[in-house]
Amino acid sequence: MKAIATIAASALLMISFGAAVAAKDAKSTTASVHSPESIECSKQADAKGLHGKERKEFRAKCKKELKAKATTTSAPTPSPTPKSEAPPAPPKSQ
Repeated sequence: MKAIATIAASALLMISFGAAVAAKDAKSTTASVHSPESIECSKQADAKGLHGKERKEFRAKCKKELKAKATTTSAPTPSPTPKSEAPPAPPKSQ
């Protein structure tokens, strides 16, 4: 009886370990989403033939500039309107 319990426990452990590995693999194989700014800056760095530290510095500066442009060219957000107080509730009739 102990042998069956040991085998069952081992099987359960292997199944849970397999599921954990599968979940990790699924996370690592999903494509990460890059921002449009990041993609554009990568294209520019490729066109300039930049590699290593120069490429990293260029992309950081480029993304910062593109994000700054995006915030200045987007429509300004309207200022929040002050909330008016709710009118008093009418008296209850009896």
